[in-house]
Amino acid sequence: MKLLVTGGAGFIGSNLIHHIIDRPEVERLVNLDCLTYAGHLANLEKVRGHSKYVFEKVDLRGKAAVLQVVQKHAITHVMHLAAESHVDRSIAGPDDFIHTNIVGTFNLLEACRACWLESQSRNTQHAIRFHHVSTDEVYGSLGATGYFTETTPYAPNSPYSASKAASDMLVRAYHHTYGLATVITNCSNNYGPYQFPEKLIPVVIQSVLARKPVPVYGDGTNVRDWLYVRDHAEALWLVLTQGKNGETYNIGGHNEWANLRIVELICDIIDELAPKLGGNSRKLITFVKDRPGHDRRYAIDATKIQKELGWTPAHTFQQGIRETVQWYLNSQDWVRAVSADKG
Repeated sequence: MKLLVTGGAGFIGSNLIHHIIDRPEVERLVNLDCLTYAGHLANLEKVRGHSKYVFEKVDLRGKAAVLQVVQKHAITHVMHLAAESHVDRSIAGPDDFIHTNIVGTFNLLEACRACWLESQSRNTQHAIRFHHVSTDEVYGSLGATGYFTETTPYAPNSPYSASKAASDMLVRAYHHTYGLATVITNCSNNYGPYQFPEKLIPVVIQSVLARKPVPVYGDGTNVRDWLYVRDHAEALWLVLTQGKNGETYNIGGHNEWANLRIVELICDIIDELAPKLGGNSRKLITFVKDRPGHDRRYAIDATKIQKELGWTPAHTFQQGIRETVQWYLNSQDWVRAVSADKG
């Protein structure tokens, strides 16, 4: 397996690389990343110099450069994680989301198709397996009950989720039109080590440590299904290696939590693990104006991946969030480094 991981310097990508680089099936692992504000080589210090690991600083929006990487490394498998992914940023400025998430995915698909066609012309039959990693936000918002399944109609409500929905459809089309071997996964909210300090959980952790106000959108009752990133990495590997071509698999953590409950839990864990801060961190919670188009609830039905591939998350939310808080407490040098690097 000559595996291309796009976005490997990001949060999920770096955890995925750590998880799979030593697997015997992987002969070479190429990390393609253009190192935007959320991508940091500091996330990959543990694999620097690994005999299997290659880093290519390439922007997916550069079609020729993407093709060159796929050709040069004779890629056999792709795990496509590179994306602009922050909803608030997509609301403030959607341009990068359209060009990276849609056009970038198109460029990568075209590169894989070109290499596949070239191999067919030489009768080498060098097929490429393309795993597109997406989000449950493409499905829109749920009420108080129900779950997203693989057949839930798409109804994205932000520029970010609309761009991911479009990229999903491109991948589907390349399978049905050209016969490219593709699989798609749609996951719930990830959390864990190496998450850039702009998403909810690291924002809360850092705010509590700094004794600053902890912002909570609206009334704090928006619900998400949380997935520990290391459980997600195992699910992604199973789908890449065992998933059925043309299929979609939803990956959820079976951990539904309202935002306010999460913030309160993090406050309590920090009070326990870092008592020198003074305790009573819940007093820092501050409610702020809700963001536009804020989906009320996401929840994934992960029955399909459980039945077909035998995957279930290994961590409860309480276990995963405790490990995550401890990691951030131990990794403040990393937080300072990535924050100073990208601002």
